[in-house]
Amino acid sequence: MVRGVGKTSSEAARPDADDAPVDGRAARAVRTRSAIVDALLDLVHEGDLQPTANRIAERAGISLRLIYHHYGDLESLFRAASAREAERLGAQVRPISDGLPLAERIDQFVAQRSQLLEWITPVRRASLLQEPFSEELRAARDALTEIGEQQVLDVFDPELSVLRAGQRSIVRAALANVLSWGLWNDLRTSGRSVEESARAVHLLASSLLVSSSS
Repeated sequence: MVRGVGKTSSEAARPDADDAPVDGRAARAVRTRSAIVDALLDLVHEGDLQPTANRIAERAGISLRLIYHHYGDLESLFRAASAREAERLGAQVRPISDGLPLAERIDQFVAQRSQLLEWITPVRRASLLQEPFSEELRAARDALTEIGEQQVLDVFDPELSVLRAGQRSIVRAALANVLSWGLWNDLRTSGRSVEESARAVHLLASSLLVSSSS
């Protein structure tokens, strides 16, 4: 996700030149770390899937040395970026009552999920470049998948809970796949528009839920 961040720079071991022994130093450090993470994510969302440390520093309005000072290795930066992205994503999730009619729940869920999947696409594509080498990014991916699947279970519990155990397991797995980023990315990279992709996901989700409920 990031190029040019690591412990090889001699600057990574040096303290900030303007560090001062005052209580405000801790607050300034928090603001700086936050600015670095926000700059990284903003660049990725804009399409720069491997922003350099120089570009991150420029976007954050800080010196390059401060990136090495606060994030001396990629894993610590990935950990912070994953946590911030999860916060941003969570702020966009709206609860959907499982008491609504099935058709209305499907409409609302697919509309919201499609929006979220499109929004996280740049970060997921950037993460794919580093996941084979990063435990932090793999853990963030797995956590995001688990949260997404739990949302499916919560919203469609009335339909899933009445199924036999074997059938419920199969339908859950199928729904999780249909409503996942993997399928969304396949649709989008095959040339489908956001609207077309959302309609395809809606059709598949509706077919699974309606057929399993009848």
